[in-house]
Amino acid sequence: MPIDSPEPMLKGIKVVDMTSVVFGPFATQVLSDLGAEVIKVEAEFGDTLRYAGKPAKNKAMAPAYLTLNRGKKSVVLNLKLEADAQVMRDLIAEADVFIHNVRDKAITKLGFGYEAVKAIVPDIIYVHCVGFGSGGPYSDLQAYDDVIQAATGTTSLASRVDGDPKPRFIPSLIADKVAGLHGAYATMAAIIHKLRTGRGQRVEVPMFEAFAQFMLKEHLAGKMFDPPVGSLLYNRQIDPDRQPFPTKDGYITIVPYTDASWIILYDVIGAPEFLEDERFNSPRNRAFNIHMLYQGVADKTPAKTTAEWIKIFRDARIPCMPARDIDDILDDPHLSETGFFQRREHPSEGTVFEMREACSFSEWEAEIPHGAPLLGEHTQEIKDRLARSKK
Repeated sequence: MPIDSPEPMLKGIKVVDMTSVVFGPFATQVLSDLGAEVIKVEAEFGDTLRYAGKPAKNKAMAPAYLTLNRGKKSVVLNLKLEADAQVMRDLIAEADVFIHNVRDKAITKLGFGYEAVKAIVPDIIYVHCVGFGSGGPYSDLQAYDDVIQAATGTTSLASRVDGDPKPRFIPSLIADKVAGLHGAYATMAAIIHKLRTGRGQRVEVPMFEAFAQFMLKEHLAGKMFDPPVGSLLYNRQIDPDRQPFPTKDGYITIVPYTDASWIILYDVIGAPEFLEDERFNSPRNRAFNIHMLYQGVADKTPAKTTAEWIKIFRDARIPCMPARDIDDILDDPHLSETGFFQRREHPSEGTVFEMREACSFSEWEAEIPHGAPLLGEHTQEIKDRLARSKK
């Protein structure tokens, strides 16, 4: 049913955010982008991500921090001091969600374990971002992206492709970001549950389990059955020839996924003989011989430029894209036309280049209220607001 006014979907939801680095802040970034009020509680030195990565124009305002904390308010509190701990309790008292990534023993010692927070707000949604789920032998261990990539076997995948036995990380904070998305959807599910039942709850979001699930969706393969009917790993993903194909002046990615697309591909690349080759003439046979088929296609693609192939494949309705350098994406015509990249003025950083919320909604257009906050930028504002509410 259409809503009466185009207000942010999470308008009125208040989130007290005691997370840092990437996992938790990415989760609360999603909530903030969708209209929740997110108050970021930081220690005196601030979120360590403020100082991570190069280049930075100003201290405590590193680029990755800016991308993960826009629209939030920053409050600096020393929770070991009773006066600041009381400010935290007052903040929580008016919140719908309290989210943190502090280990259980430490947060309990500070006085903000689940039972203590529930005593302040009985229907609080208490979200704990952890490295490993409770109940297992790793429960008390710390975790970061590299640790989780190693623990899930993700660092072994590149060697399955190229034969180099050295374990390698995916060059992205992929485990952190995947876990952050899990944190966002789990929090929103708890919000819906609260709206239906009036009850809050404790939500645990473990990075290890979240990323293991993410990686095994296709790679569980033959081990999905009991007893197993094959090994782990989705063969297509680890085929060494599953790479962008060379062209006369670069590389192109082609994905003729359907049977009809493969038949058309054989024609447009000048290899009609593939259709008569029993190795490549049916979906089942192609699946068993995909390595040789990739090699056959790679022998044909250097005959034309990337631009020539793009026109040919798109005219034939075969999915394709040039294999670009990551620098090129900033000038992508589609992202430019859809307004994905936006420029805004930041009070300390000047003009910054940002990415809008990726999803779109017919009843609301996302609008970020302000950029990432300076360390403690809103401390006095929030304290004054809390003081007024007590009068």
